[in-house]
Amino acid sequence: MESTRIDRWLWAVRLTKTRPDAAAACRGGHVRVNDRPAKPATTVCPGDEVRARVGDRTRVVEVVRVIQRRVGAADAATCYIDRTPAPPPETSTPVARRERGAGRPTKRDRRMIDKFRERGA
Repeated sequence: MESTRIDRWLWAVRLTKTRPDAAAACRGGHVRVNDRPAKPATTVCPGDEVRARVGDRTRVVEVVRVIQRRVGAADAATCYIDRTPAPPPETSTPVARRERGAGRPTKRDRRMIDKFRERGA
């Protein structure tokens, strides 16, 4: 077995939950094989690069082994090399918290909040 359909392979290696989800992702333009848009029937061979947007992440994988049947997660992980770049670190700004039910801030609290915001900006 040298090649298989991309929708079947995505489902078999557990990148998508169901095969119809994989086919829908292909039809929606969320899957690319070797930087070309892929239809569900596009064939993949070992050495191909697959970019698939799954959920809110874009996965970049290289096909190592072609399988057609769904296998266990440990076996499925050996069928591809994950080349997905690490997500950028989240930059979070500190948020001033007050106790629930504390009411309106006092004048002193307001000055502290303003000073806190000036340091953060």
